Amino acid sequence: MTFYNQIESNIRKTWFFITLFLVLIIVLGWIFSYIFDSNWILIFAVAYSVIWSFLSYWYSDKIILSLNKAHSVSKNEEPELYRIVENLAITAGLPMPKIYIMEEESPNAFATGRNPQNSVICVTRGLLSILDKPELEGVIAHEFSHIGNRDILLSSVIVVLVGMISLLGNWFFRGMRFGVGGSQGGDDNDSGGGIIFLVAGLLTAILAPIAASLLQLAISRKREFLADSSGVLMTRYPEGLARALEKISQYPKSLNLVFDATRSLFIADPMKKEKNNWFSRLWLTHPPVEERVKKLREMSLA
Repeated sequence: MTFYNQIESNIRKTWFFITLFLVLIIVLGWIFSYIFDSNWILIFAVAYSVIWSFLSYWYSDKIILSLNKAHSVSKNEEPELYRIVENLAITAGLPMPKIYIMEEESPNAFATGRNPQNSVICVTRGLLSILDKPELEGVIAHEFSHIGNRDILLSSVIVVLVGMISLLGNWFFRGMRFGVGGSQGGDDNDSGGGIIFLVAGLLTAILAPIAASLLQLAISRKREFLADSSGVLMTRYPEGLARALEKISQYPKSLNLVFDATRSLFIADPMKKEKNNWFSRLWLTHPPVEERVKKLREMSLA
């Protein structure tokens, strides 16, 4: 797949997931409006899906930065970081992104934004303290790859939508748990149709967030390999990113402020959870660092 085909593919995927979100929430609303015998639930689901689809496209970056308590920095505040980002922006042929910092000791970084003209690169304070210049350039180049490939819109939209699906599923599940509902309760629940819809509603409320999360994680793992290789094309120094990934993964502490929905955005898993069996590996937000480092060092030998 060429670079431009990758961009077009990510744009199509973004609109596909927004459409899928709309359909899924409306179906959830219809099921629960039947179970609770309330048309207001369906109306709420339609309004909820439309509003959050709009917000995820236009404001996902602001939501993510706010969740992670990141703040913007100027050239005067972080001159070395600014120069590295500025030089790589020129190399990549991309607009200069805004630079944000999370005041976290654990080293990590991510990029967000709906397009290159409205992009953000965010790093933690710990990343700046433990990486040397070639390593930091490798990390920033990796994030520029996400920007250039339009990964940032796809990833940011999915983060917001998966979070909202999980939240809505939790609301509906709690409503059923505490017996919130209308005429579908009582004797009606003894009918075959009522029981079927009740079971369908429970399964949907439980499985929809799980399925959405697995889909998000699969997309995240795939795009990390692409961003590693694309970033190296900018720096021409695979060892820099390889060493940076090793330092980040070996740092003992996880981020203090991190959410399941935003874990996949970071260059490495900010929770530092080990996955040793096939089932737990389904929940990996990133490919194993060892595999990424191996591929980078193979590039340096080529």
